Amino acid sequence: MLCVGLDPEPARFPALWRDDPARLFDFCAAIVEATRDQVCAYKPQIAYFAAHRGEDQLERLIAHIHATAPGVPVILDAKRGDIGATAEQYAREAFERYRADAVTLSPFMGLDSIEPYMAYPGKSLILLCRTSNPGGDDLQAQRLEGGERLYERVARLAAGPWNRTGQLGLVVGGTYPAELSRVRALAPTLPLLIPGIGAQGGDIAATVQAGWRPDGPIVVSSSRAVLYAGTAGDGAGFAEAARAVAAATRAALQNARR
Repeated sequence: MLCVGLDPEPARFPALWRDDPARLFDFCAAIVEATRDQVCAYKPQIAYFAAHRGEDQLERLIAHIHATAPGVPVILDAKRGDIGATAEQYAREAFERYRADAVTLSPFMGLDSIEPYMAYPGKSLILLCRTSNPGGDDLQAQRLEGGERLYERVARLAAGPWNRTGQLGLVVGGTYPAELSRVRALAPTLPLLIPGIGAQGGDIAATVQAGWRPDGPIVVSSSRAVLYAGTAGDGAGFAEAARAVAAATRAALQNARR
């Protein structure tokens, strides 16, 4: 159930590479090689690469994951959302340029902003539903005219009329287990990408109990807690430290399922 988020911050790299954006690939590749047998997915965040003009390193990284961890899907965390013609270009970026297996999307411009991504069979589209940040309340928790909350409407549409190709999943924060349980009730078989454990403080046991079902998979993402487990000081052995935290998190997830 464990997904490792790849959010590389050069200021937090091991001493030898610290503050060097040219090492985005090297840092993330070392994490991948240390954790590839512990995870069900990797989730690179595009902004951490683009902010440092590191898109070429992101391309290399995804290719490296496919080569060294075959069968482990790559979720491009991009949170795109735009009208049809522009969405077509974003879909090409995610699936043709980066060759990701899945992409996170904002659904708030409606179905026609998602449809261009459906033209890529076998790719997954993971829609923002109830996000892990406190500000999600500003819109996602608001009640609509019929009484349901906005995040509930998104879940219902994604599990129903929008999912005609069977490609949809939902992003639901582990910081809100009650809402996670509600989303699971509305979308009993959709894959759920769950950020918010680790550095954001989400509880592993509550997350698994609320979201996991035998026919409803969950992908629980941890980023900073894994990436920077051993980068303080000179950072020697950072990859081994990342592996240890990933293994402990994976074990905790498995134990919570029993």
